[in-house]
Amino acid sequence: MILHNLNNLNRLFLSTLCCSILAACTSIGNHTQSSVNISLIGSRTLYPSTYVAAVSSPVLIRGATILSGTGARLDNTDILLSEGKVIALGRALLAPVNARIIEGQSKWVTPGLIDVHSHLGVYPSPGVIAHDDGNEATSPNTANVWAEHSVWPQDPGFTTALEGGITTLEILPGSANLFGGRSVVLKNVHSTTYQGMKFPGAPQGLKMACGENPKRVYGSRGIAPSTRMGNVAIWRAQWIEAQEYQRNLQEYERKVAAGNKDANPPKRDLKLETLAAVMRGEILVQNHCYRADEMATVLDMANEFNYKVTAFHHAVEAYKISNLLAAQGVCAAMWVDWWGFKMESYDGIPENIALVDAAPGGCAIIHSDSEVGIQRLNQEAAKAMTYGKKMGLTLPPEHVITWLTANPARALGISKYTGTLELGKMADVVVWSGNPFSVHALTEQVFIDGVLRFERSAPHTTPESDFLLGQPATALTTPVTP
Repeated sequence: MILHNLNNLNRLFLSTLCCSILAACTSIGNHTQSSVNISLIGSRTLYPSTYVAAVSSPVLIRGATILSGTGARLDNTDILLSEGKVIALGRALLAPVNARIIEGQSKWVTPGLIDVHSHLGVYPSPGVIAHDDGNEATSPNTANVWAEHSVWPQDPGFTTALEGGITTLEILPGSANLFGGRSVVLKNVHSTTYQGMKFPGAPQGLKMACGENPKRVYGSRGIAPSTRMGNVAIWRAQWIEAQEYQRNLQEYERKVAAGNKDANPPKRDLKLETLAAVMRGEILVQNHCYRADEMATVLDMANEFNYKVTAFHHAVEAYKISNLLAAQGVCAAMWVDWWGFKMESYDGIPENIALVDAAPGGCAIIHSDSEVGIQRLNQEAAKAMTYGKKMGLTLPPEHVITWLTANPARALGISKYTGTLELGKMADVVVWSGNPFSVHALTEQVFIDGVLRFERSAPHTTPESDFLLGQPATALTTPVTP
């Protein structure tokens, strides 16, 4: 909601390019240096992740209730983590010699929770103007900006989110603009740089926004858009430009492949690079949108310009078009009971999430859009479960956990890495004191890639944000005696 050596460097750059081209299944022959930059449009090799999972000892959790995120509930079951992966699930598993043993009787185990809509790091705490880095509210189209270039890794909110079981999160620009810019997926680990948090292999997203926010921000300045039809007209005009940019790029690549050494690439345009990458499926559209009619319009526009909406965010009226969303394979990331704070949110109902989930093939997601809410996503899911059950829907915990793990991983394009507790996937794991959908449940341990990142019984072992070091309010460990 919230509105070296140069030759060595060139060799590395070209090597990365070749990998990128092969991955995209594109054969365009030999490239000149001038073609390199163009062919990297949308590539994740720019500003690359430097995250490397720390070395850890094996962990065996014994006799727990496991919600795998695949729809299965495994009672009195063991799970073995080693070398950053889930390597075994079953009964009476043998522990490696150097393994840490966690007795899981009475405890529940889930995949790490994933928040697809967060502004941590770009609107960090403390909330001061100096940290106001989430909205580049200077043009209706700021597809050229990348949220990761605003992320402040010292935001204490990352730590409080970790304590709530959040192991992965998508950081988005705000919603002041029709095209807000690129998002970034982070692993919730301590780092001095955002690159050290950046999820390896995760695609970027493009934040788009419907409705009131863009027309209010720019209409109040006497510039377009000032209406919803203005929103759509500007979107379409920009997609048309992106189509032309993509055609020029393809024509250039065709000439290079044919051996034309005099071919000139189109001039780089950072906005159009982003939009063209969306059209090629390299960047995933994450669309802020509340009303059902506007979501339907956006889906028609996506069909017109041959791109895909991956998820609508907030989506308080998604229940009205749940079958349409399911049919087109679009997820909806929602709250339970945020409604009425502006007209486009007025028709929200607490059964929204359950109804989106109930549509055949529906993809329901719980998101936060809040530095506070991100700490309690499990409780938000519990509320949604309760409202659904009151309607007569069958919503067991083993299914509801998918709203926090498997479905968000799908929407972020990282489901082959995380989101479920399956053999070979990242050991992103949360150990809960009880049923995670109980208000009494607390996280006890949180593992990311098999590394213990939070332990409630020993919180002093958790790394602390540099910003908090020496802060009096956080240094107090015992009551002050007058």
